[in-house]
Amino acid sequence: MARTIEQYFRKHMDGLHRYAWTLLRSNEAAEDAVQAVFLKLWEKRAGIDEKQSVQSWLYTSVYHYCLNVKRSDAVRTEYRREQMIQHQPAIFRDELVGSEQMQQIRLALESLPTQCRIIFYKSRFDKMKYAAIAQEMDISVKTVEAQIGKALRILREKLSDILVMIILYLMM
Repeated sequence: MARTIEQYFRKHMDGLHRYAWTLLRSNEAAEDAVQAVFLKLWEKRAGIDEKQSVQSWLYTSVYHYCLNVKRSDAVRTEYRREQMIQHQPAIFRDELVGSEQMQQIRLALESLPTQCRIIFYKSRFDKMKYAAIAQEMDISVKTVEAQIGKALRILREKLSDILVMIILYLMM
């Protein structure tokens, strides 16, 4: 059976990698998905019925693995967002901005387009450099710069009244 698994690996690895990449948009994550699925196949090698479609099992397993990765990424992103809100400087939490304004800020951040929001959070709250974000997300540094600029424009527009209030308060 070990020789058969090697044959499956050679035959399906590239296709599975491309499929995982379309779901995850990351070469490293796609490689991890394919390796994890073949490891699972190796562990279950004794119970494999070769009359059934191993190819279908491989693609289905990669699909489910990728969904789990996306779910856990979403949970991590939400956790980071919650941590960011809880650990904001006091000036934005209590003294200067009330709960209504905090809600406006949260809504403005959440209203950013998905990729724009992820890039903005990684840059501003995770303190990642543009090059690291670009590499992790498999996009260009110029795209990261453009998305940060877009996020700042949107936030300036949506939060202009709060910013004016803060500036007036600081001038007192």
